[in-house]
Amino acid sequence: MRPSVNPDPSDKDSEPFVEIDQTGRYGRYNELLGSGAVKKVYRAFDQEEAIEVAWNQVKLRNFINDPAMIDRIYSEVRLLKTLTSKNIIALYNVWRDEEKNTLNFITEVCTSGNLREYRKKHRHVSMKALKKWSKQILKGLDYLHTHEPCVIHRDLNCSNVFVNGNVGQVKIGDLGLAAIVGKSHMAHSVLGTPEFMAPELYEEDYTELVDIYSFGMCFLEMVTLEIPYSECDNVAKIYKKVSSGVRPQAMSKVKDPEVRAFIEKCLAQPRARPSAAELLKDPFFDELDDDENDEIMIVV
Repeated sequence: MRPSVNPDPSDKDSEPFVEIDQTGRYGRYNELLGSGAVKKVYRAFDQEEAIEVAWNQVKLRNFINDPAMIDRIYSEVRLLKTLTSKNIIALYNVWRDEEKNTLNFITEVCTSGNLREYRKKHRHVSMKALKKWSKQILKGLDYLHTHEPCVIHRDLNCSNVFVNGNVGQVKIGDLGLAAIVGKSHMAHSVLGTPEFMAPELYEEDYTELVDIYSFGMCFLEMVTLEIPYSECDNVAKIYKKVSSGVRPQAMSKVKDPEVRAFIEKCLAQPRARPSAAELLKDPFFDELDDDENDEIMIVV
């Protein structure tokens, strides 16, 4: 184990690690950044590069009777290792701790948390800023959808997009439900967050265009600060509305006809729904200078 430069445990100003990886490079703090059904994410530190990182930890014993879930977790890790895009959360290291029966992987950390919480915190954001976030999300989706093989995220929503608020940078994360599909680009499992799931996803026969529908719902949430279909109190009611083509009540809050038309384009039937690459060329983004960096500093 490689020691850190200043490992003195008596240093009162130094925050203690509660766990260190087998190489001694990464130290985990006790601060929880996020928690889901499968994994917990802690703040951590890369002593070699002197940067903060995220320590993702899965307690494998929780899934001892669910080998399919363990396979899915390992699939996410294997998938992340193949992805190299500035619009996708990067994976740095992964290992299994046999003694504690945990799977641990170190990923890039975004300093401002997820987009849902960030948008709630900063309510006064210009449409130009929302468009810049959207372009970055679409670039991430375009990367996934044109990857060999094609990757469908299947669970894109504002809680799975992460923000570096000091530079207005957003990145797609949480690929735990992603599907790797072959040349057919078809997938069949019903997975995702109901409010953001495209109608054809419920029918178990869909392509990567389900992510475009989810992106449209993300953009609706960004604009209105309201989770789509929050008027529904159960999944069955959401499914009934989605499958009938009934838009969420949040759409009534969108007063700008250009913004409304753009969202409708993303929510269109699969045959009429544009790809991420096509949306990036949409006139909706014309006000953004092509030479201008997508990342922005937002003053609120």
